[in-house]
Amino acid sequence: MNSFNYDSDLIGGSLQVRESRVVADMLLQAASSDQWYQAIISENQLQKRSPATAKRVAQALRKRLERLEPPFWRAIRDGDDELATQATFCAVMARNLLLVEWLETVMHDAISTHAGHLKQFQWSEFLEDRVQRDQRIAAWTESSRKKMGQVVFRVLAEVGLLSDTRSLNLQKLIIRPEIRQLLEHHGHQRLLTCLELSTR
Repeated sequence: MNSFNYDSDLIGGSLQVRESRVVADMLLQAASSDQWYQAIISENQLQKRSPATAKRVAQALRKRLERLEPPFWRAIRDGDDELATQATFCAVMARNLLLVEWLETVMHDAISTHAGHLKQFQWSEFLEDRVQRDQRIAAWTESSRKKMGQVVFRVLAEVGLLSDTRSLNLQKLIIRPEIRQLLEHHGHQRLLTCLELSTR
């Protein structure tokens, strides 16, 4: 029996740093259910078109951020754009093993062979390979697979590992010392290794 599954939320959206700042603030305040409702639904602090969308995004981002410790939340809420972006990327990795394994395999190979850029079809090939670990992937619709790939490339471009989502040119990422220190202090070595890929 294959009980393993990736439980990925990549289809839900990219980094969403601005929205993550709002959610990080709520987590740091240990907000009650009523306070969450007030901020997300009544005040629409995430600036979404409908209450349903606001609720869905808030829940997704909260699940990402809760995989990391409060100091990461403070980096997201209070940090400059670069620091908040890198901390949010750490949260996305922590929530998505699928993304971590993509970085460890496809990104690693591209960087080590000096490929210079990624190709769109590599995401499909990667998912086909992952079916061996999680057979549920075989049942994912083509549109879902494509959407996840688009999100992955957007996330990598937003954090600076790719130049943009069209050329998919690889870039070196300068890891903020604060992020490196947080990852080391809280034992997230695997995430740090993923960030360090482009610096080698």
